[in-house]
Amino acid sequence: MEVIHINHPHRMDRTEFPEMAIALGYFDGVHLGHQKVIREAKSIAEHKGLKSAVMTFDPHPSVILGKSVQHVEYITPLEDKIAIIADLGTDYLFIINFTREFANLLPQEFVDQYLIGLNAKHVVAGFDYSYGRMGRGTMETLLFHSRDQFDYSVVAKLAKDDEKISSTLIRKYIREGKTAELPDLLGRYYKTSGTVIHGDKRGRTIGFPTANVDVSDDCIIPPPGVYAVRFLVDGNWYEGVCNVGYKPTFNKEKGDRPSVEVHIFDFSSDIYGRKVTVEWHKHLRSERKFAGVQELIAQIAKDKQQTEQYFEKNRV
Repeated sequence: MEVIHINHPHRMDRTEFPEMAIALGYFDGVHLGHQKVIREAKSIAEHKGLKSAVMTFDPHPSVILGKSVQHVEYITPLEDKIAIIADLGTDYLFIINFTREFANLLPQEFVDQYLIGLNAKHVVAGFDYSYGRMGRGTMETLLFHSRDQFDYSVVAKLAKDDEKISSTLIRKYIREGKTAELPDLLGRYYKTSGTVIHGDKRGRTIGFPTANVDVSDDCIIPPPGVYAVRFLVDGNWYEGVCNVGYKPTFNKEKGDRPSVEVHIFDFSSDIYGRKVTVEWHKHLRSERKFAGVQELIAQIAKDKQQTEQYFEKNRV
């Protein structure tokens, strides 16, 4: 997949690109609804002899258009989004640098410059997609704005249990710790990446050494608690127990951000400074304060046993 970053205003000419079927959307999470849009563009491209493409934006529009400076936590930070879209077999990925100037384009200007101007011959988007200044362009106006230069398809809502699969719903589930339910929305387990950093090293003194993962502030972290997880390091997956929280048994005060610490099963390598990925499977229990270290050790042993039993039944 060829990744093309575009700053507005661009100086590209449509003759630089093959004729394409382009899927439009922000695609945070690249969830099952998004995948339906992207696969539809890919299918049409194959049928019509076109190349397939996805057009997305960075950063999130709310960062630029919000009334105050906002920090957005992403389901899929840009690097992850690129990797997932590449796995779907798309030929081109256009990443538009979302600025206030870009947001102020009239709907017709957006279509002229970013669809017709990039050689789109078919456009695919969800039923609720909007474009141009204040989102005044919709899938109902696209026929008019197309100037008969391309065809288009509208993808209907995809729902789970009568609720629309959306990035908003997925964020809600993550923040509620409903990690086991996310594959029904994402088509995969939720993942976060980060770097292993030095912690207080207390885990090794009680027989449960942990990898302290510094997860990017751009990622949504599930709420404090204990989770059955898989852990990716150096291309290999391991199973483990992850504690998200403030370690109230040892700390009187909460930190600014909860720690993410993973006890990796059957693992003893030094991985400080390595980039790793945590794949969130099942919420086991809430974080709580224990009467003492021995009570904590006994509970961690139970958490480990419960996680091992989970993966025996749910081997990936």
